[in-house]
Amino acid sequence: MTLRSLAGTCLLWLLAALPFGLFLALSGNLPVSAGSALALVGLFTMISNAKRAMLGEALVFSDLALLGAVFRHPQFYFSALTRVQKTLLALAAPVVPLLLLAVFVPELTPHLAGLAVIGASAIMLRAAVRARPWSDLARQPDSEADVQRHGLIPTVFLHWLRWRETGDPHPAPPVEAAVQNDELVILIQCESFADPADLFGEAAPSLPALDGARALAWSYGKLAVHGFGAYTMRTEYGVLFGRSEAELGFRRFDPFLTATGEASYALPARLNGAGWRSIFVHPHDMRFYNRAEIMAAGGFSELVGEERFAQPAADEGRYVTDAAMADEILRLAADAACPTLIYAVTIENHGPWNAAAGDDPRSVYLRLLGKGDAMLAKLSDGLRALKRPATLVFFGDHRPSIPGLCDPGNERHTPFVVLRFDACGKPVKGNGSVQTFTPAQLHHHVLDLLKGEC
Repeated sequence: MTLRSLAGTCLLWLLAALPFGLFLALSGNLPVSAGSALALVGLFTMISNAKRAMLGEALVFSDLALLGAVFRHPQFYFSALTRVQKTLLALAAPVVPLLLLAVFVPELTPHLAGLAVIGASAIMLRAAVRARPWSDLARQPDSEADVQRHGLIPTVFLHWLRWRETGDPHPAPPVEAAVQNDELVILIQCESFADPADLFGEAAPSLPALDGARALAWSYGKLAVHGFGAYTMRTEYGVLFGRSEAELGFRRFDPFLTATGEASYALPARLNGAGWRSIFVHPHDMRFYNRAEIMAAGGFSELVGEERFAQPAADEGRYVTDAAMADEILRLAADAACPTLIYAVTIENHGPWNAAAGDDPRSVYLRLLGKGDAMLAKLSDGLRALKRPATLVFFGDHRPSIPGLCDPGNERHTPFVVLRFDACGKPVKGNGSVQTFTPAQLHHHVLDLLKGEC
């Protein structure tokens, strides 16, 4: 057992005093308020443990910003909980308000005492975080080390404070890209796309389109993504905005929360001055992760959302298919009358990979993975047929989290491949060396290609 720091323990007590005071102000019942506050701490810990088991990391402060999304898109979040945990949550939701009502104490004094506890705790917290040693704690965005050292709830609070202290960077300058009038750049962020050999070993089936693309690639290799099984926006931000985790600091946990303040760094914003038009394609609710606002601020002149696509057929699953996305992307590419960048985010292979009739989760995942591979082949063939200068960048956003099959570990990379075609549709090969990029480095690799610097 790891002993927590004294400073972290003091913070925990002050933070726990806030819900205790709230429950006391509402109910006036001291024992019930204390028990409810402790239960809330336990619930927070239970959810964090479930997240760690599935995604390999504890709760972070930015997860709390997604509370609204949990209820709008529950399929993305509740899959991390076991059936027992879901049952406990369902039972607890109505029990807490009913319990507070049942034990309500009509005397005024305990309710006023609860308000006093809230006020005193808030004042003490405000004073503590400005004084040493608390002002010196958690100055680096190392969630794992800070949770071990100070505890989960104090770390979430401290990291939120440090995040609030982080300002927007100076605006990025526009780039002068060596542009051809009919040039295309297409970036595909493929949901849960990973090499089966990396996930399941040598006996796993291959991806023929990925293998073929590697043989013809300008560049290819491993994309060192930050998250496992989730956090699409970390990869998406890195490739689109190009700011490294070191530059982001505490913003790295969810860079979309502050992306509008960094809009000048987005690829479209930097290319707009060179005459490029940019289109963002994602067949889902664009309010999710605030994409509608972020992508517009980042310079995309057109957002192609779920309204552009037909609902998937009954035998096609829950989400718009990769094949339908490939058709729409190729249509946009064919219609492009000026240098055009298209950034697309797929969704067909989103978990959970519940076993279908006669299938196990591994088979379900591999079947959907094959759809992503087929999308790569379709786009590659389609761009060749257009016979115009084009660059296709294809990569996985993160590995899948499939309990018992793909669990969090040290290796988290996904594949990426960059294909280039000349004005005749002929592939332009690179030197064939395998490279390892972070998402931000892939951003700069694409920029260098467009500037003619690599």
